[in-house]
Amino acid sequence: MNDVKPLALVTGASSGIGLELAKQLAERGHDLVINAEDEAGLQRAAQQIRTAGATVQAVRADLRLADEVEALHRAVTAAGRPLAVAVLNAGVGRGGAFTDTDLADELDIIDLNVRSTVHLAKHVVRDMAARDEGRILVTSSIASTMPGSFQAVYNASKSFLQSFTQALQNELKDTGVTLTALMPGPTETDFFHRAGMDDTRIGQQDKDDPAQVAQQGLDALFSGKDKLVAGSAKTKAQGLADKVLPDRLKGEAHRKMAEPGSGDQE
Repeated sequence: MNDVKPLALVTGASSGIGLELAKQLAERGHDLVINAEDEAGLQRAAQQIRTAGATVQAVRADLRLADEVEALHRAVTAAGRPLAVAVLNAGVGRGGAFTDTDLADELDIIDLNVRSTVHLAKHVVRDMAARDEGRILVTSSIASTMPGSFQAVYNASKSFLQSFTQALQNELKDTGVTLTALMPGPTETDFFHRAGMDDTRIGQQDKDDPAQVAQQGLDALFSGKDKLVAGSAKTKAQGLADKVLPDRLKGEAHRKMAEPGSGDQE
């Protein structure tokens, strides 16, 4: 019986960056509540995480739905253990011209990336603020720094998360609650395939290691950093460039990487 480990929540934990964050939190001595929509993937992830000696509770929930966000929060609080770390990582994307993409897909991005994050954060932040302690990691993206030609709604959703996280940092600056925005670049996950972007330059290029992104993100979280562009030296250089380049140029550069069929061009 182990009741001394701190408890961490990770959403979108069945694969990719979310799975790596959960595994590394377990290695850093946390018990886990993990969430994803995919039941099979979630159970596979739970088995991997348990090898680090953590107690893992897997909660399947589709966070696009408000009642399932509530169900996840109830599962987190049911044992009466305080939540030391919350990783709000669940997200989805969709590539393509806005005139061509399905409205339902765009609204899914908003419901998962934006709405569910705000909904779950409302509970988590209030709980942590009442205890005057806790750490929150929000998976934003380097995409939050640029207009997302052919990923218009996705990039906008990450810009929302970036602004939201930084606003809460200011509101909570005199408390024991910290928030960190994790800003990965293109990372080797299923994201681009699921977003229908296999034929784009960004979909076909070499990408960052999700384990590296997770390690850098958790280092930033536990050191109290406000935000971090995580990944390779190339990604970090892009983050520096994005601070000074005009939006028009960033939008054009994004177009060259994300336009459908761009991966077939020389």
